[in-house]
Amino acid sequence: MFDNLRAAFIIPDIRKRVGFVFLSFAVFLFMIHVQIPNVNLSAWQRAIQGGTFYNFLGFLSGGALQRLSVIAMGITPYINASIIMQLMTIVLPQLEELAKHGGEEGRKQINYYTRWLTIALALVQATTMTIAMRNMGVFYDRGLMFSLFVIVAMTSGTMFLMWLGEQMSDKGIGNGVSLIIFEGIILQYPTYLSNTIKLGTGGGLNVLGLVVYLLVALVTIVSIIFMYQGQRRVPVQQAKRVVGRKMFAGRSSYIPLRLNNAGVISIIFAISILLLPQQALSWFQTGAGGPGAGIALFMQTWFGPNSVLYNVAYFVLVVIFTYFYANVVVQTKDIADNLKKSGSFIPGIRPGQPTKDFLDRIMLRLTTVSAVYLGVLAVLPSVLEQGTGVTTFYLGATSLLIVVGVALDTMTQIEARLAMRDYRGFIKR
Repeated sequence: MFDNLRAAFIIPDIRKRVGFVFLSFAVFLFMIHVQIPNVNLSAWQRAIQGGTFYNFLGFLSGGALQRLSVIAMGITPYINASIIMQLMTIVLPQLEELAKHGGEEGRKQINYYTRWLTIALALVQATTMTIAMRNMGVFYDRGLMFSLFVIVAMTSGTMFLMWLGEQMSDKGIGNGVSLIIFEGIILQYPTYLSNTIKLGTGGGLNVLGLVVYLLVALVTIVSIIFMYQGQRRVPVQQAKRVVGRKMFAGRSSYIPLRLNNAGVISIIFAISILLLPQQALSWFQTGAGGPGAGIALFMQTWFGPNSVLYNVAYFVLVVIFTYFYANVVVQTKDIADNLKKSGSFIPGIRPGQPTKDFLDRIMLRLTTVSAVYLGVLAVLPSVLEQGTGVTTFYLGATSLLIVVGVALDTMTQIEARLAMRDYRGFIKR
């Protein structure tokens, strides 16, 4: 790994791409501090202090939500739009045909639809947040024109991040959107880590609990790496072919089925379903005697982040969404059809429906392991907080999965570019 990093900074083309990524990081950091005017920051800090949903979004945005900058919504509308479009390609035959057989033009068309859906979702989220902030007295100016200005500013901030992510993917290394989220998480880690150390040395927490917490965190990171890179290699044999007067022997290869096909999506879905209704109730309840006050009190009491019901529901939702999204990502029927068309087969398995059934059984076992693992990983921070007393260091499953996954994916792309350069040199010689 260190040899590849050293080579990446030596080779001009890769060094230029890496430099563009760090330049984009600097632009993102600058945009965090471009705040919306006429905002009562003290009232805003009080409003989000007890909001778990706000804290989660603020953690992913690098603190932009806490500062209420123009990129306060982060890149989440684009992520939601991408997920919706991916699901729609399974539901709508037109989009499915465009994705499978449209080629480069089909991919551009789907990206075009994704951008417009991002604008729609960003407008809805910005409007909802603006109305909620007006009710909470966050704005000094409560006029309609200023509210429209805030909606347009936050929507434009999300669109700018979407453009910046696409530029990073095109001119840099790695997935630009993932790298933006990666930076947002990394920016918050030093603060949470320093607060955790202060608790461990200031009498608020015994040192043994802090050590146990850090050891569990290390084991968690190692397990995430194992789950991210783990795969089941299904052997594939290609039949012999006769081309003209020559006979070509069949080649052996394999189908790499990943252990964790859902990634972090299942956890994001589960968090949104659990936290968004609670936050919406806190937005629109009209005081202690309002119609939503009783429901909000019930949700906060029985479905708080550290309650048993919350963690049980969290675990079940993560497992369900992991199964669902894995079936969306891995289409065993398409794999079986492609093997049959190319004259390839799995040794001992007949082509067609038997191949699909065989792959379904393998995917069921792989998904069961990853679903249980992700469910345990999701509720682990709450268990650690209750066991060790550490509540300031946000070692969430989502943040760790994103950080580790993006780092591994970026290193893989660097290695691929280095290998491609070596092959070019061999051809030239």
